[in-house]
Amino acid sequence: MPRPVRPAPARALSLPNILTYGRILAVPGLVVCLTLLSGDIARWAAFALFVLAALTDWLDGYLARAWEQQSALGRMLDPIADKLIVGATLMMLVNDNTISGASIYAAVIILCREILVSGLREFLAELNVKIHVSELAKWKTTLQMVALAVLIAGPAAEKIVPGIMAGGTLLLWLSAMLTLWTGYDYLKAGVRHAMEG
Repeated sequence: MPRPVRPAPARALSLPNILTYGRILAVPGLVVCLTLLSGDIARWAAFALFVLAALTDWLDGYLARAWEQQSALGRMLDPIADKLIVGATLMMLVNDNTISGASIYAAVIILCREILVSGLREFLAELNVKIHVSELAKWKTTLQMVALAVLIAGPAAEKIVPGIMAGGTLLLWLSAMLTLWTGYDYLKAGVRHAMEG
């Protein structure tokens, strides 16, 4: 006997959308932990908040599909929430020198790609063209979130696991390389549709 599907509540207050709102609200919390507070406790608090927000990114999409609560509002806010939390975290980590030196270029690559993809999606939406997220782009997002989580814990985690900062920096560069690759795919599709139009 098939499992009954939970009825969809009002779209704006569906659980998947509430999780997305929570991810957006996590941004100021991260900023406070990484700029106004200091010490290991602040770092671990920021790490916990970031990991929780990253998990809701997966959970809200899963629940929206499982409970048939997908909505235009959710599709609009989900990528916005992702870009806000990634962009704010990168800026905070550069600000406190967790990301420094040549690794700043990796952060710039990631930020530029996010802006590029947002612009391309807006342009393609005007043409009624949808570009689906590739498996590689999903791997990029996962690697990016892991890298940022490691770097957030960074100085505090280094006392427990020496060398973890170097590992986080390596993951950041790997995610930046995947970012370039997937960003090129979006750009190629955008240029193709622009030329056809």
